[in-house]
Amino acid sequence: MGQITELTLSEKSSETVYIQPKVNDSILFLIVKRIIDFVLATVLLMLTAPIVVAFIVCIKMDSSGPAFYVQDRVGYRGREFKLIKLRSMVMDAEKDGPQWAAAHDERVTKVGQFIRKTRVDELPQLINVLKGEMSLIGPRPERNAFMQQFNQEIPGFMNRVLVKPGLTGWAQVNGGYDLTPEEKFQHDMYYITNPSVRMETKIFLKTITVVLTGKGAR
Repeated sequence: MGQITELTLSEKSSETVYIQPKVNDSILFLIVKRIIDFVLATVLLMLTAPIVVAFIVCIKMDSSGPAFYVQDRVGYRGREFKLIKLRSMVMDAEKDGPQWAAAHDERVTKVGQFIRKTRVDELPQLINVLKGEMSLIGPRPERNAFMQQFNQEIPGFMNRVLVKPGLTGWAQVNGGYDLTPEEKFQHDMYYITNPSVRMETKIFLKTITVVLTGKGAR
């Protein structure tokens, strides 16, 4: 894996410049990836709409509060966007501030346990894909507080935003929540520095297995 560094423009600027690693950044590759993202996201959104509607009803019956959960996440090149999920936790889940999801997290509702295990809670993010804020495949977008924390603990962690964040990714199909932030970073950087149609296809197929088995969910 090649070394990826980050530079600060000046002492008076907090803007970060990311040095482009050896990745497949050809216009053709990016155009094809965007077209596939848009087409597949549209098809998946139509096919899964009944499932999402059914779980909206289940969520409303299971606990008080809205069915959807919108949260700021850090996207491509550090731009924040509103990530959409089906709510899987109680309303006051973060009354004490941002918290990393733990195994057997007591904040997760009964319906939430199922939709998190099956990844149904992630389906609304297909809208983020259609809007171009995310890709179907890429590093999972983190919250700014965690990005800042992990970047201090893991040098270069911010370089995960060199590509669009994804609905699924190499880290998700190789452990997901069971991985430490450093392990996730290593998997994400492997994906970023080894982009190919073969890699994208492999992640997509492994994602199906992860969804069916619930592996790496919390």
